[in-house]
Amino acid sequence: MNERQEPEGEARPEEPRQPHGESVREVAPGLARIYASMWWRTAEWTVGSSIRAGSRVLKGVLSGRSPGDLVETAEEEVREYGRQLFGGEVAGDHPAERSGSADSRAGDREPTTSALRERGAELLRLSADVHYDEDVHPAYARILEVLAPDEARILRLLALKGPQPSVDVRSGLPLVSELVAPGLSMIAAEAGCRHPDRVPAYLNNLDRLGLTWFSREPVRERLRYQVLEAQPEVLEATRKGGRTARTVRRSILLTPFGKDFCDLCLPLDTIEFEAIADVEQQPLEPTPGPSEDRLPGEPKPG
Repeated sequence: MNERQEPEGEARPEEPRQPHGESVREVAPGLARIYASMWWRTAEWTVGSSIRAGSRVLKGVLSGRSPGDLVETAEEEVREYGRQLFGGEVAGDHPAERSGSADSRAGDREPTTSALRERGAELLRLSADVHYDEDVHPAYARILEVLAPDEARILRLLALKGPQPSVDVRSGLPLVSELVAPGLSMIAAEAGCRHPDRVPAYLNNLDRLGLTWFSREPVRERLRYQVLEAQPEVLEATRKGGRTARTVRRSILLTPFGKDFCDLCLPLDTIEFEAIADVEQQPLEPTPGPSEDRLPGEPKPG
């Protein structure tokens, strides 16, 4: 009640401020304690996580686990320790990140027996699902990635013109003969391959993929073998085999799997390919010789 009111318009006297250096000295011990506590927790977590992860990896190696599984387990433990330390999410917590890293490592580690069993069970489940429909074979996309352009030409030749003749050149008596040159054919010329010397490797790759067969049965048109046996490489192999050299007639054809692959993946009857074939079959125009390269009105040389 007896408080004296200060007249309006008069400014209150300012309280004296502490110097900046004194305020810093007052809070420095608290900051030091916080920093020391953080450093100690971080060091303790680092040492503890390293020991635990190392022991886990060592036990996994001794038990025969794959390296990919060990790395994935160690990463999950490190993420868990990080969540305990920082109290929140750490890098790799999101499902998309984990799935991406798992997919990148899937091709690096060998599949386990349990994983293969799970995939097999999933295939059987899909086969029993009446609503599941598979348009194309899942291997077709991967096959296209491992085919050379010339191999596509060979497949197209076999799909359009059927089995192609081939011969093996052998020397010696029938029961004790020796193979001189296997699988000679005219596929490189018939298909228009850019690298004819690679055709044996192409045919091996197509056979490995299950697209072609090396059949022991000959084709029906015997005349095609006469043309093949007159080719220089067959004649050279026959000469190398000596007087007892002979040819054994075989054939190269598509498997049912290869026929389905060609029908679905290769353009067999298109205007573009027909135009390319017409251009390839057209003879080259002769270049003018020295006698034809003359000015208009100039008389022909006698």
